Amino acid sequence: MKKIAVLTSGGDSPGMNAAVRAVMRSCKHFGYQAVGVRFGYRGLIEGDFIDFRDTDASGIIQRGGTILKSARSEEFRTEEGRKKAADQLRAKGIDALVTIGGDGTFRGATILGQEHGVNVIGVPGTIDNDLIGSDETIGYDTALNTAMEAIDKIRDTADAHERLFLVEVMGRDAGFIALETGIGSGAELIILPEKRTDLDEIRESLKEILKVQRRSTLVIIAEGDESGGALKISEKLEPDFKDYEMRVCILGHIQRGGNPTAHDRVLASRLGYEAVKAIHNGLNEVMVGVINNKVQITPLHETFGVKKEINYDLIELYKVLR
Repeated sequence: MKKIAVLTSGGDSPGMNAAVRAVMRSCKHFGYQAVGVRFGYRGLIEGDFIDFRDTDASGIIQRGGTILKSARSEEFRTEEGRKKAADQLRAKGIDALVTIGGDGTFRGATILGQEHGVNVIGVPGTIDNDLIGSDETIGYDTALNTAMEAIDKIRDTADAHERLFLVEVMGRDAGFIALETGIGSGAELIILPEKRTDLDEIRESLKEILKVQRRSTLVIIAEGDESGGALKISEKLEPDFKDYEMRVCILGHIQRGGNPTAHDRVLASRLGYEAVKAIHNGLNEVMVGVINNKVQITPLHETFGVKKEINYDLIELYKVLR
């Protein structure tokens, strides 16, 4: 019986457990033994393996985080570290590796495959939704809904005191979360890393908004904005808005946690199954994704180093509706 290993790497995202579960059960369907790797590439180097039993897939689809844990590994960035990882896989008799994660995870998997002939398949799992090859990544929908729920609550207290709130959401290099939560929450301004921040323009826009109607005002800011995020922007704006109570709220890692939405559970289940199916069909060094509700196979090396574009039509929509 062939063995297929699965690991989760990089930042955790809601739905990773659903993907792991799908890999386990799909392995059984195709006649393979599923093996878990704890703590990502670090665990791969250390040989921290789990021989999954059928019961291990029970009761995890609804859980956030990852039962396999995740960790950064500086050693895996070295040739010696990757050789150790490959040796561990061979010693365990593992024929293929499913990696669930983002840009950095796929870079590591690609190099491992090229240097040591390891059969690797990628499953996109990141709340930032910044990987090409799939309309959405595992965890993105849950992060959106978590951020939206928090922003709705912030709007309530902002309305009660007519305050100016600057809310920072995750998105180091991509503004997907900021853009969609901004539109969904009716934010007056959205600041994205894809568009260079013009503080003079923001200042004048806020003045116009507050002049028309003194009311609560929401500004949604992606953490990756080059101006330094919500705190830095508030410091630069506050002197011009002394008549208003300006507050900063950084949502942070709350967006990573929590039970995955139905959408993320289904997406993760689908991609976990497709990853094992891809191995069964002889594919290697590819990522499985979903585009226009159809399975998409993308070479792993094409998924990193390329910036996934946000929907610029949504920016025009926000400007009309704000």
